[in-house]
Amino acid sequence: MSDTTSDIASGRAGYRPPPREAETDDLPPVGDAPSNPVRDGRLAACLIGFAMGGFFDGILLHQILQWHHLLSGVTGGAFRDLRTQILFDGLFHALMYAVGFAGVYLLLHHRVTVSRLRIWALMVISFGVWHVVDTVLSHWLLGIHRIRTDVADPLMWDIVWLVWFGLLPIWGGIVLMRREKRVRPATQQPPQWLIGLLVAITAGASLWPGSTEADGTRYFTVVLRDRPEALLRSLSDNEARVVWNDERGHVWVLQAPPGLSRWSLYRHGAWLVSGTLLPAGCNAWRG
Repeated sequence: MSDTTSDIASGRAGYRPPPREAETDDLPPVGDAPSNPVRDGRLAACLIGFAMGGFFDGILLHQILQWHHLLSGVTGGAFRDLRTQILFDGLFHALMYAVGFAGVYLLLHHRVTVSRLRIWALMVISFGVWHVVDTVLSHWLLGIHRIRTDVADPLMWDIVWLVWFGLLPIWGGIVLMRREKRVRPATQQPPQWLIGLLVAITAGASLWPGSTEADGTRYFTVVLRDRPEALLRSLSDNEARVVWNDERGHVWVLQAPPGLSRWSLYRHGAWLVSGTLLPAGCNAWRG
């Protein structure tokens, strides 16, 4: 045996056998490798879906349909005051903002490495989870509000809402997860339209006009920054009337004719008027 052959055999020439080519069957399916849910988009999808569930509840039930406040079932002490109800509605929406923007932050600062279908599925599931949590915790365990209290059978409304907006979305999201094909994970930039959708829904809700009667008469809430004399003079000039006000004269519920502009009240000492800069439904009055 030659010296070269001897060196190769003994390893002195630095020879290393080439690595064995991996068999196709030895490779894990694409997309099955463990990943960090914070960095791959899954947690972001869950947070955004959960926040959208809260916004859907708050915008539709608090603002558009005006069926309840967050703490409508709590009526003792300070909770009889409309300002307290408005405060907790606002804190609820602020919490949903925080959850939603946390999801958007993760979406923008990490590269999405799971499929777009899975992102959608997790958002839909989390949307439904919100309504399950709200129904079980807020409606049945804590009793702080119900879907509707002005009906003969509020439990039926709770159950229908739970099925339609809680259980069905969860089931639909699971179906989407099962349909996901094993393809190379998406590497596209985070979907920017999610931010626009979140902002458009919440900003649009702040301009919702609130409660209007068949003859055009409207009810809305005014929070004053000054003494109420200027506001009262304006109301008498426009044939509007006071429906309710708190003892200190800071919060007023008004019944106004069709011709009265909400924005004009800012010239007469108003700090916030429902249906302008302040979401109408959280503080709207049903006549």
